[in-house]
Amino acid sequence: MSAEEIKLTSFSHGAGCGCKIAPKVLEEILHSNLSLPDNKNLLVGNHSNDDAAVYDLGNGMALISTTDFFTPIVNDPHLFGRVAAANAISDVYAMGGKPLLAIAILGWPVEKLSATIAQQVIEGGRTICAEAGIPLAGGHSIDSPEPIFGLAVSGIVPISQLKKNNTAQEGDVLLLTKPLGVGILSTAEKRGLLQPEHRTVLEKQLTSLNSIGEKLGAISGVHSMTDVTGFGLMGHTLEMATGSGLSAQINYGKVPLMEGARDYIAQRITPDATPRNWNSYSSKVKFEKGVNVMEAFTVLPDPQTNGGLLISVSEAALQEVQALFSANGLAVCCEPIGKMIAAGEHPLTVL
Repeated sequence: MSAEEIKLTSFSHGAGCGCKIAPKVLEEILHSNLSLPDNKNLLVGNHSNDDAAVYDLGNGMALISTTDFFTPIVNDPHLFGRVAAANAISDVYAMGGKPLLAIAILGWPVEKLSATIAQQVIEGGRTICAEAGIPLAGGHSIDSPEPIFGLAVSGIVPISQLKKNNTAQEGDVLLLTKPLGVGILSTAEKRGLLQPEHRTVLEKQLTSLNSIGEKLGAISGVHSMTDVTGFGLMGHTLEMATGSGLSAQINYGKVPLMEGARDYIAQRITPDATPRNWNSYSSKVKFEKGVNVMEAFTVLPDPQTNGGLLISVSEAALQEVQALFSANGLAVCCEPIGKMIAAGEHPLTVL
């Protein structure tokens, strides 16, 4: 079977970050009764729900270590490799860091799909690593029932520029560097309903590096940062708010949507992970009158793959961040989508 004949998404039950384990189930899995001594050099680890582990190297710098892998979200093998690689590297950028090198993770159903197709997946990963300026320096592979690909990525960051997802401050405004809708459009693709013009939009977003995160790390007024992935904007905003001891407000009318997303929402095209995310988080969310809750149910928990960076920034630094956005082709994302407020009854309010 050639690459032109296959549909990689037909070999997997999930798609991209949409195959993440549900938040409530993950919490149960990660629970431990072991009492282990803290490692004084571990700056970010098991005590938070952040994007990567961070280890103090003792010289003012810290090592960032992360891994991310998933089943196909697109049918083309080379593109799948590019998407998975960009998504994995994003975790380093979300910490304000600079990626250094990557190791590949490959699971392949060798009796169903040829090694030639797997080679194209790896090659796609190499191209994204090259764009990020890092080597794909090795890896590990297994024979698995479904195709799986991703990276383990190491990066570095000055400790003074390290950004976490639990350090937002009251009064900060929220910015998002990419529109939502990846889960919706990719589900339309899997069902054979995605229009060609929207496929181009989807592929561009899926493979765009979040490299602006390294530059945002140098801005002291950027207090907190995370990338929006499998738990959707709803889940990752809640992690930022509760981790910071605050509540968040999102102005739903300001949340950017990918071109074509509303067309597929009208067709009731929703990833399976969307109701799972909704059920995990909706009790913590208050919707003000006037919000289209039925549409918001589809948009806010929509699982993103290689989604944008969610940034909590002080009002005083907003213009500096907006100027950086404009200089990096993100002018359409300059308008704040919400703000951080004092902790209230609901960790998240949608206006």
